[in-house]
Order: sequence, then structure tokens, then C-alpha cells
Amino acid sequence: MRIRVVNPNTTRAMTDTIERCAEAVVGQGTLLDAVTAEMGPASIESHYDEALSVPGVLAAIRRGEQEGVDGYVIACFGDPGLDAARELASGPVIGIAEAAMHTASHLGRGFSVVTTLSRTIGRATDLVERYGMQRRCRGIHACEIPVLALETDPDARKIVTEACRDAVDVNGSDAVVLGCAGMADLCDHIRDEIGFPVIDGVAAATLTVQSLITLGLRTSSRGEFASPPPKPYTGVLRSFGANP
Repeated sequence: MRIRVVNPNTTRAMTDTIERCAEAVVGQGTLLDAVTAEMGPASIESHYDEALSVPGVLAAIRRGEQEGVDGYVIACFGDPGLDAARELASGPVIGIAEAAMHTASHLGRGFSVVTTLSRTIGRATDLVERYGMQRRCRGIHACEIPVLALETDPDARKIVTEACRDAVDVNGSDAVVLGCAGMADLCDHIRDEIGFPVIDGVAAATLTVQSLITLGLRTSSRGEFASPPPKPYTGVLRSFGANP
């Protein structure tokens, strides 16, 4: 079984963190690797960033299909390009926000999301609605740390931990969802500190993909998730139109 974790931003150091956290949970016999998008933003903190990250995600999925990858994780909490990736992939594709929210829903009546910047709260709210989690999600909180600063700010772990603790107290939640792939390596520490379930979407999505492959399941190719019809594309996207 081969699983590929796609980092939609172009920061290799974050890919390395994501890969370590994903590898920590896969079972024996599963080959896992993480790849960095070959084009796009250094971090994803706006709708603009997210839109321009999608071609890099899709290029990584196409390459994985050529290399025999069995399933994919999209390791950004905005789940960028998820539907389009499912049209391209022969195996399951799971976004980390999707997996984290569903996992949290198994662990109590309600969860809180702790994300990076306030401007990303709207996107997280959209995903709560998309995944039918309105009754489960009790609040979305920002810790006001830029994505790349999670790797460099010496106070990042403390700030994110306290934001998680405050979210549980304010919302009366039973669990916390970490709203950024760059927080993946903080999960165990925060869980130990606050004494509540803390869900890292990278690990949750990796195990979801592994389970679906084990069960012999993939995205339905009926209707909208069938392979996209080939057609000419122009400009910098010219290569995306041939045999998608």
C-alpha cells in the first residue's frame, strides 16, 4: 500500500514535519511519502493563496497516479483542491480538515477548532458546514500565529497550547481540532497539557486513507467525480488539459 501526503504549500520544512507525523501512525506494510507542491505559495493564509495552491496539488496527484500511489492526503486545513483531486485519483483522497472534524465527532458532543490567523476563520466555518458539523463545532479560534512562524517562533507551542485550553473552557468542548497542518507535531504535547482529546488532521487523514484502501474502497466515479473530460487549456495551465 502506498500513501502520498501532499503539502499544498511550497515550504519543504513543513513537508518534513508533516511526513514525520504521518509516518508515526501508519501500519506495517504501508509505504508513505510526503511531497511539496512544485508551484504555489509558501504558506496558505487567504482565499488567494488557496486558489493558487490548487494547480500544485493537482500536479502532485497526477504524478502520484503515474507512480502507482494508492491514496492521498491533502495536508492543508483548507482542503484545497479536494474535489478536483478526487476526479483525478484512482484511490481515496482525504483532506485533513475533513478527517479531523469527523474524528472529533466520535469523541464527544462538541469540538473547537484552533487555527492560525483570524482571517482563516471564515474558510474553516465553510468547511464545518460542508462536512455537516454545525451541531458539533462549538467554536473556531485563532491564535494569531502565521503558518510559517509555527516553525520559527520559540513561543509558538505555548501560544497554541493556551489557545486550545481557552477554547475548551470558552466553548465547553470535549475535544480540540488543530486547524493547520503545521501544528501536527504539537498535538501530543497539547493533549498532555490540557487533558482533552486533541486531533491532528494529518494523522487522522492518513489513517482514514489507510483504512479505506484496506477496505478496498475509493471515491465513486459516478457522476461528478468521474474523470474530467479532456479539453485544451492555455497559458501556464496548458499541461493540465492533456490526459488529466
